[in-house]
Amino acid sequence: MLTEDRIIRAVNTAFAELTGHPAETLSGQSFRIFYDSHRSFAATRDIGLEPLRRGATYQDERLLRHASGRMMLVRFHARTLTPDDPLAQLVMTFAPLRDETPARALTPRERTVVAGLSRGQTSKEIARDLGLSPRTVEDVRARLLQRYEARNAADLLTRLAGPAF
Repeated sequence: MLTEDRIIRAVNTAFAELTGHPAETLSGQSFRIFYDSHRSFAATRDIGLEPLRRGATYQDERLLRHASGRMMLVRFHARTLTPDDPLAQLVMTFAPLRDETPARALTPRERTVVAGLSRGQTSKEIARDLGLSPRTVEDVRARLLQRYEARNAADLLTRLAGPAF
């Protein structure tokens, strides 16, 4: 997918099939259609801008909304064509996540918590979205922080976004 200032300019058939949208209807749409709320969309705006400004690729795992309304976990990669203004022209790829990478060792619940953290959500917000107790989300978050030797959620996301993730 190619976006300009978060507006979709071009997609391939594989992306259209992944998201359930006809490819011809996506051009000109805001990338917002793939998020469950404006808040989620806004929270992801600045994630990964630093590596993009340096000309590096940024990657993470995130939840995207399918045309049917269901949320799906995907692996996201981005490279900017304009490092001085990374969102001006951004090339992105998405792949559905399956548990084919045992080295990653994230459970489905851990992945959904990480996706919430990547959107800037608090534990309470993640818990509400997932129908869990905030304590459950805090427990998952604490285990992840310990496993990846991270000081906080931002450090955890940085470690997870590295080449090993």
